[in-house]
Amino acid sequence: MCGYKLRGKICCKRGAHYCEPRADRVVFFFREHLRHVKGALRRKPFVLRPWQEHELIRPLFGEVVWSHEWQRYVRRYRRGFIIMSRKNGKSEIAAGILLYLLVGDGEESAEVYTAAKDKDQAQKIFGPARRMVELSPVLRKRLQHIKNSMRLVDAKTDSVFTVITADADGELGHNPSGFCLDELLSQPDASLWDAMDTADGARLQELLFVATTETNLPLSFGAAMIDEAERIQEDPSRSPHTFVFCRKMPANQDQLDRLHRLFEGHPDLPVSLDIWDERNWKWPNPALGEFLSLEAMRRSALGAKKSKRAESAFRQFKLNMREANAVRWIALDLWNANAGEVAEIPEDLVPQLEGKRCWAGLDLSSKLDLTAWCLRFEDGDLLWRFWIPESMVDVLDKHTDDKFGQWCDDGWVTVTEGDTIDYQRIYEDIARDHERYVIVSGTYDKWSGEPVRQTIQELTGMDMVESNTTYERMTPPMKEAMRKLKAVEYRHHGNPVAAWMADCLEAKHPTDDPERIRPVKPMRDTSHKRIDGMPALFFAEDGAMRGGDARSVYEERGLSSLG
Repeated sequence: MCGYKLRGKICCKRGAHYCEPRADRVVFFFREHLRHVKGALRRKPFVLRPWQEHELIRPLFGEVVWSHEWQRYVRRYRRGFIIMSRKNGKSEIAAGILLYLLVGDGEESAEVYTAAKDKDQAQKIFGPARRMVELSPVLRKRLQHIKNSMRLVDAKTDSVFTVITADADGELGHNPSGFCLDELLSQPDASLWDAMDTADGARLQELLFVATTETNLPLSFGAAMIDEAERIQEDPSRSPHTFVFCRKMPANQDQLDRLHRLFEGHPDLPVSLDIWDERNWKWPNPALGEFLSLEAMRRSALGAKKSKRAESAFRQFKLNMREANAVRWIALDLWNANAGEVAEIPEDLVPQLEGKRCWAGLDLSSKLDLTAWCLRFEDGDLLWRFWIPESMVDVLDKHTDDKFGQWCDDGWVTVTEGDTIDYQRIYEDIARDHERYVIVSGTYDKWSGEPVRQTIQELTGMDMVESNTTYERMTPPMKEAMRKLKAVEYRHHGNPVAAWMADCLEAKHPTDDPERIRPVKPMRDTSHKRIDGMPALFFAEDGAMRGGDARSVYEERGLSSLG
């Protein structure tokens, strides 16, 4: 039994659970020991707003798990993201969390840090924290402010709260019990976060978190961190120890649909994609109408209509949007909903799919990388083959947390000897599929070249249709694929390689026509992301949309041909 007690309340739950008394302790700390330092609420007790209390503080501090190592219950969340528009109280809530970790968390010799690109930025959180101490009779007596050094010291527990800056080389050797990285968009790279993230392990329940607004730099460290936070929000099992509070105005219909799936019934959800509709402002601005002025928001919107530059700033800072033509295209919850019966190994799927009608898509890489082949069956089953030269396995294994090698061992990827793809093995596997299934036609990227088409046709007699990844050719099959995903009409059977590629997939549209889309191929040398299985799926879907006719393989060849 948990057994945690606070003010007469005891938690009697077991296993991983929400411990109400632990969450109460933090809520009481804010209300009884902290005061607001800015705006209309300045000097008033920091009574958490319902969204701050129930969607942020209580789940962050109340969710616990049993630690076999420490033989006690500890906080579930060790990492966190607070992502919302500016002026919604990020700095004050972050300052309050750090002060709690300094004096309220029961950590002896606590080391609590806030970090930013420079001292001025770091003051955005340390300044409110220092002022909260000055306004609190209890904290003022307990904590000493070391002037000119931005340090708060608790002599009682030998604990310290201080500021560090973006010079990660000078920030090694810390043992953080609490850490907040303020505004990811100000960080040039991951070095400072990595320096603190890799310093954990010696604390009972350290908490490292980010408080930020969206960035407009799609290839930056900040963008990668925010993207990962959104993935965890969609699928918490991806990182069970990471908490995410993320409020962003959706940029397209797919993102809007995703929000309504994840937060069904939430009263603050946007109702459309119209950035000027006031009903859509509450989601990225949870403080709107409370301590964030609606009139001020209206003035900002009015000014934003005067120029593209002003509108861009309004989108980023007031609506927490990233302005970029390329967006992550498939939400993880949507992909997972289309799993169907999960297969342990790919060969488990053969008996149930043999003899069935399907369309094929081939995305052939350079000789040095992944090649993908996808079969899209008439009833929605999806079957992939992937090939890769053995020289690339270790590279991709490193960038998938050692998963890629296991996928190869389990048969989801065929590894060919040497530094280049063995085309003969590809041809043999495709010919084998042609024997097993009724492949109506194959669609391939014309980049693959005429020799590949000729060889496949000579071996199989299969009709091979040329395509490409332009807006014109990709828009129809990508839209149809998204329609099927939303209607849960696919069954990908838990293919882990395809899931990884779906997660990596980004789509872009022309600035003058958001209805046209195409996949964005990642920079293989720098990102180590792969999406090959997704264009292969779209090529197969393109073939299915064209239609065609074929009889059952049993009718055409007889049962003996499948032996």
